[in-house]
Amino acid sequence: MAHVKLHIPGPVEVSPKTFEAMCRPMIGHRGQGFKDLYSALQPKLQTLLGTRQLVYLSTSSAWGVMEGALRNLTTKKVLTCMCGAFSDKWFDVAKRCGKQAEALQVPWGSPIRAEAIESRLATGEFDSLTLIHNETSTGTMSPLGEIAALKKKFPDVMFIVDAVSSMTAVPHAFDELGIDVLLAGTQKAFALPPGLSVFTVSPAALAKAATVADRGYYFDFVEFEKNAKDSMTPSTPSIPHIYALASKVDEFFAEGLEARYARHRYTNQMLRDWGARHELRLFPEAGFESVTLCCFNNGARAGLGRTIDVAKLQKLVKDRGFLIDGGYGKIKGTTFRVSNMGDETPETIQVLIGALDEAMAKL
Repeated sequence: MAHVKLHIPGPVEVSPKTFEAMCRPMIGHRGQGFKDLYSALQPKLQTLLGTRQLVYLSTSSAWGVMEGALRNLTTKKVLTCMCGAFSDKWFDVAKRCGKQAEALQVPWGSPIRAEAIESRLATGEFDSLTLIHNETSTGTMSPLGEIAALKKKFPDVMFIVDAVSSMTAVPHAFDELGIDVLLAGTQKAFALPPGLSVFTVSPAALAKAATVADRGYYFDFVEFEKNAKDSMTPSTPSIPHIYALASKVDEFFAEGLEARYARHRYTNQMLRDWGARHELRLFPEAGFESVTLCCFNNGARAGLGRTIDVAKLQKLVKDRGFLIDGGYGKIKGTTFRVSNMGDETPETIQVLIGALDEAMAKL
């Protein structure tokens, strides 16, 4: 069967080099070989995340760490910042974990703004908040720097940030931001297969977690810290994923982090320009668009440009060897999403644009 190249918001395309790295011989996760692997990777991950804190590796999807953060850090009430399907889900997850939660809901496509958070935190009701930096369901990127600045006013509130689809594509300076948890799954901008998460935690968050009796074990932040000090993980890790991560991180530094960030901005602009040529407008509020994917309106609502049949467009593009996304949740079919994250270059995006143009000509 012919391979269909992934340009969905995740998982994204994985290179043969990365798959080859996963096939290195197996080693024991408590042996010196694994310790050497993790210890060599640690300073590179710290540079990538802009932190002096240890960076942890979790064999799970990012949702495991997201749920774990709630269990470790919420004892009073969590403010869940909601601007799309995945950030909305965090509210439900918090309640399923038995946590008191309040929704800070904005319309899909609008960003979370610092002023709205500040007014709620000022009540003193909350000891944690959750934020998705780059909401993939709508292609909206909230202003993390402005939001993180509130930490100085509310030092006892734990700021938990999901950077699943932005980490490695835009800079994240964890220590400078002053937030408490920064996490990502590796199946998006890292361009690895699903199944591994990368995260770091502030000293304040570690101290708070140590006081929580029912934080569990698998996602216990204290256990992650204790084991990471010895270049190990609390539980048996997916060693092939970590081989691949080591290979991929070396690629990041060979390219140069600033060059990597610039590449994502450039390829994203290529897709925006393609949409503009076809009278397709972006779904998110102007100024808050993602740089790792484009979420286009199909024009079904008045004043939103050309109206197209999203399902037909998907099929036509797939027939040409590329998979794009037909929208998610309540905006499925009225939007579609095209990813440029991971290993994509101007050359590969240009090939995709050629296929998109051919498909649009047949609508």
